[in-house]
Amino acid sequence: MKETVVIGIGNILQRDDGIGVHVIKELEKENLTSAIELVDGGTSTLSMLGYFLDYKNIIVIDSLKGGLEPGTIYKIKPEEITNYKKSDLSIHDVQILDVIKMANMAGSFPDVVIYGIEPKELYFGLEMSEIISSKVSDIVKLVKNELGIN
Repeated sequence: MKETVVIGIGNILQRDDGIGVHVIKELEKENLTSAIELVDGGTSTLSMLGYFLDYKNIIVIDSLKGGLEPGTIYKIKPEEITNYKKSDLSIHDVQILDVIKMANMAGSFPDVVIYGIEPKELYFGLEMSEIISSKVSDIVKLVKNELGIN
């Protein structure tokens, strides 16, 4: 089994929804060990199943509508998300749970951490809102800390 993968999920054409992909682009500028793979998961969350089968540790970054102020950063384990109603979560979050369940059914139980960022604007456009753009460096720091990199 491979060690660690960081997956950024989102649609960069839908403003704040692209936060996961933007964080991956910033992490690519860091000097990370080759044991850490960075993946632009785009919007095809279900196609990420292979990573959930092949890696011990998975960090997912995505927008997450949890009802708090835009820019709020959530750190959640999958077992905590199951307490939410599916209608309260964005489509990516629901798909991540489905991918984890599929991996579990195949006998793979990776350690998964999800960093969700409360979006402000989810409509057509390439630029993230100012509040979400300002959170990218904070999220990079959180991910690096999760990876044990200071």
